[in-house]
Amino acid sequence: MSLDGKVALVTGATRGIGRAVAEEFSRRGASLVLTGRTAETVAAVGGPLGAEGVVLDVTDPGAAERAVEAAVARWGRLDVLVNNAGVWVPGSAPDCTDEDWDRTLAVNVTALFRFSRAAVRVMRGQGGGAIVNVASDWALVGARDAVAYAASKGAVAQITRSMALDHAREGIRVNAVCPGDTDTDMLAREYAGEAREAALARLGADIPLGRVARVEEVARAVAFLASEEASFVTGALLPVDGGNSAQ
Repeated sequence: MSLDGKVALVTGATRGIGRAVAEEFSRRGASLVLTGRTAETVAAVGGPLGAEGVVLDVTDPGAAERAVEAAVARWGRLDVLVNNAGVWVPGSAPDCTDEDWDRTLAVNVTALFRFSRAAVRVMRGQGGGAIVNVASDWALVGARDAVAYAASKGAVAQITRSMALDHAREGIRVNAVCPGDTDTDMLAREYAGEAREAALARLGADIPLGRVARVEEVARAVAFLASEEASFVTGALLPVDGGNSAQ
């Protein structure tokens, strides 16, 4: 799954799945543009990878255009967009404030749409490209106590399918990975005060493969969908959840 010669933009690339994707893409030969919220974290991840770093808040209306322009200015093209940036706010509907709802959709849906729109405008002019969205297994099944997050990831699934149909004839493939519980800082919020290994064992107990995912396992799935190995794959929602959504 070589990415030699490909230019990839990864949002939310300073930690967790995003950082793992950046590192995986770099190993496979891609040139990178990485986004993050602070100059320090962007430099810490992007510097060793020789990446172009863009400090931004993905919810800013002009953020997507700035990041895509940075890719074109540095590398002359954009072949892959990975929409990884996301937030998770727990709570059922009575517990979800308007602010929680608005923030979740702003990051997980609206920003993803804007980055995808900006990327398509470049990709269609160069004959194609690939967009990989980081959704969730909660885009495929119902979720308890996460109504805003689950709604946002369901929207990501439909954006993925719709854009795949709209842009297939332009050579632009649009797919999504749907991770289940993954060992990240975001997951750590679920076990605050509990020993990490015990918490991961507890969270993994109900997953068919018996454990939570590692970030590099999700990153490899993203790399596959971004690569020419997936040249006839578009509109797909790929579960990377240890079999959880099959239950």
